[in-house]
Amino acid sequence: MKKLGLIGYPLTHSFSKEYFTQKFEKEGIEDHVYELFPLPNLSDLPELIRAEPDLVGLNVTIPHKIGVMFYLDKVDKAAKEIDAVNCIKIGGHKPVEAFFNGDLFATKVRLEGYNTDAYAFEKSLKPLLKKEHKEALILGNGGAARAVSYVLRKLKISHKFVSRKPGKGQLFYKDLNKDILSDHLLIINTTPVGMSPNISEFPQIPYESITAKHLLYDLIYNPAETAFLAKGKANGASVKNGMEMLHLQAEKAWEIWNT
Repeated sequence: MKKLGLIGYPLTHSFSKEYFTQKFEKEGIEDHVYELFPLPNLSDLPELIRAEPDLVGLNVTIPHKIGVMFYLDKVDKAAKEIDAVNCIKIGGHKPVEAFFNGDLFATKVRLEGYNTDAYAFEKSLKPLLKKEHKEALILGNGGAARAVSYVLRKLKISHKFVSRKPGKGQLFYKDLNKDILSDHLLIINTTPVGMSPNISEFPQIPYESITAKHLLYDLIYNPAETAFLAKGKANGASVKNGMEMLHLQAEKAWEIWNT
């Protein structure tokens, strides 16, 4: 039995288990299972790997996309440039029988890190872009924000990070005004603000300055329309949630695990 799974904390918002379980059923993929592994402390990852000898791949979500790189033997070039990993390929495990015989540690487990967020974000964003989307604001500065920044650099879209915490070259939410928003017609939310069950929350930006020329993209997929998107839509902006991106990154991870 090949086992796949998701690490992060908390995992109440994850769709991964349902997605892959349905994929296995629809495509007749046998001897595969997908499980959730809530991991409050990333330092527990080595023990998880040892305790689950059938693991061949992991997805990584908040808050471990950056810290997990410390535990990897290899990091893909793009993930290294992004400096965040959301997909791990696991190799080197002996069969489960070896685990019970006490021989597991004779074989070195190899962990390879990749970033499928960037691939998925680029593929879902490009059809929406118009010539006026030359500058962007990225709300947040975590692992997902780094993947978004990587894609925007690749597409030659100038951008700035917006954060609640001090950081070199970053804007604070309180800095945002009509002039800044009129110059930045693409706004991407990479934070969990507004995610279920906290659906009434939203990033603190001046929504009254949003126009029909703006494109608002929210990496959140639950709810399908966050308050961030609803407020932008009310002012005529084009909006996109993270569901397509999620599907794309999941399929890319499946490809990585099987090559």
